[in-house]
Amino acid sequence: MKQLSKKQAAIRAFIANELAAGRPCPSHREIAAHFGFASSYAAACHVQALIRKGALMAAAGKARALRLAEDAKPLLRATVVEIPLFGSIPAGFGQDREQEGDSMIGRHVCNGDIVILEHGPEPRHGQIVAALIDRKSTLKTFVLKNNRSFLKAENPKYPDLIPSEELMIQGVVRALIRKASE
Repeated sequence: MKQLSKKQAAIRAFIANELAAGRPCPSHREIAAHFGFASSYAAACHVQALIRKGALMAAAGKARALRLAEDAKPLLRATVVEIPLFGSIPAGFGQDREQEGDSMIGRHVCNGDIVILEHGPEPRHGQIVAALIDRKSTLKTFVLKNNRSFLKAENPKYPDLIPSEELMIQGVVRALIRKASE
């Protein structure tokens, strides 16, 4: 890799920090805003110089597809992320543990699956959520109808869960892990 100017090194470090934080590669406009450039063209010129000097690599025809040159070789190595496991949550009614195996079968969530939840975002209609409904935890589809929120089982054998006291969303399902059958 050829010698970088101070500004190029700073831009490369900014891109590296964004990627390391798990965010998408910053656009030329975002780079320009971060460094106070008058236009995104200045950022584009710096990025092109970083590519020519071998500090960055770009995938042709793809936006936000920059990566650090030293990251190009270990693409086969997976990124390791720690995900805390907090326990189990029934996919049926909170008090009725018999239902937890098949109330979400219509969304392919089975008994024993592990779901990855994102805490914080407001759920959108149709997303699977972990929720506290009337002080009982459950995993259901979030439904918003006529400005009222309720939870829906994805098995026609079970009724909708309409809160009589409270409905608190604990997290939105982002991924599902299923143990392979033996």
